[in-house]
Amino acid sequence: MRLTLDALLALDAIATEGSFAKAAEALHKVPSALTYTMQKLESDLDVQLFDRSGKRAVLTPIGRMLLEQGRDLLRQAEGVERRIKRLGEGWEPQLSIAVDNVVPMQWLFPIIREFDALGCTTRLKLTQEILGGGWDALIDRRADLAIGVPGEPPGGFGLVSREWIQIEAFVFVMAPGHPLAALPEPLRSSDIARHRAVVVSDSSRRIEARTVNLQPAQETLHVPNLEAKIAAQLAGLGVGFVPSHLAAEHLRAGRLVSREVEGGRSASALRVAWRTAEDGRALAWFRDRILSAGQGPQAPFQA
Repeated sequence: MRLTLDALLALDAIATEGSFAKAAEALHKVPSALTYTMQKLESDLDVQLFDRSGKRAVLTPIGRMLLEQGRDLLRQAEGVERRIKRLGEGWEPQLSIAVDNVVPMQWLFPIIREFDALGCTTRLKLTQEILGGGWDALIDRRADLAIGVPGEPPGGFGLVSREWIQIEAFVFVMAPGHPLAALPEPLRSSDIARHRAVVVSDSSRRIEARTVNLQPAQETLHVPNLEAKIAAQLAGLGVGFVPSHLAAEHLRAGRLVSREVEGGRSASALRVAWRTAEDGRALAWFRDRILSAGQGPQAPFQA
């Protein structure tokens, strides 16, 4: 290859410093070495990079084009060096994080900014899962870390988890004009069973999908996420439990109403999970940071 990174570095230094002498000083070389490097590059490429007709050598249009594209190559090479160095230090090239739909995705953004400040080159990929989908994503290797997964990990797949946070408050909500809104509280299971429930579909692909809080033989409308569930219930298409932090604004505005039900709903324990054999530094950083941020003012569930 006729084009080398050393030659591009020399060309960049000459353009930046304004002269061969200053560029040589910046690169800790003698001026004659830079002159030789540029002359050889011109000879190898069979082009004229500098106009030497005046007192100072100035870049020709071809020289300016090579400078511009060469700087892109230098930036890419520097990025490769950083990534290789980070890999050698135990930082993964990519970390995929599956976030359960109940966890507000924007809650993670300040944590990602903290990670960015470390100067790591690990690429981040965020995906959204529902119910058992977080476990499924780990099993299927669609994700390296799962946040907000409910229940215990399925056995036999080499998964490990820690309890992270509990959602204490779920509210049973419906549109104000829904027939159940006119019945006395607490609503009986037999009354609820006569009306359609809006259900968020489990995103699992390999393990058995889960359903929660359905009455026997109850009609259902399946939707892809909690946002669609709330929209369907706002439209009067059905009823169901939603986390109170997601319903609070609609309840305050009167767009939804909540009703007590027989038996209520117990708190939902959510977990942070990963594969046992994984020990990359980015995974460890996010795992520990998210576990520590689950409580107090940094908790993700604020009504």
